[in-house]
Amino acid sequence: MIAQTDLAYIAGLFDGEGSVSYKQYMRKRKGQKKAYPTWQIRLEIAMTDQSLLRWVTEVLGVGTMGPRKVKAGRKKQWRWRCSHREAYYVCCLIFPWSHTKLDKIQQIIAHYAERKLMNGNVVSLEEYRKAMNLE
Repeated sequence: MIAQTDLAYIAGLFDGEGSVSYKQYMRKRKGQKKAYPTWQIRLEIAMTDQSLLRWVTEVLGVGTMGPRKVKAGRKKQWRWRCSHREAYYVCCLIFPWSHTKLDKIQQIIAHYAERKLMNGNVVSLEEYRKAMNLE
């Protein structure tokens, strides 16, 4: 179980340093003649503090972390990111404390609302709010 204070901290960190991608675009894959609609669903935090992103990865238990390309002469940056169902899982955890990115986070939650979560449980936004006593 992740401490609520840790989740609140991660939500604040995400609001300040993170980004949310939730969009659909046409993509032509190798060997295909026609482009098909593809969803890009991704959460990302980029910063210079590697230890903090390592902690985020350990606490959440999802996502990957690695160096980010930066221009010569700039301080080295690190990036944590996750996508699709892992992004849904993280959104469900941090949405009660999110402000700046709340609109996109709710779009991701709605996208997966009646689908299975990573641990096999079916979760809807309403059920989650009730379980967390947020209503």
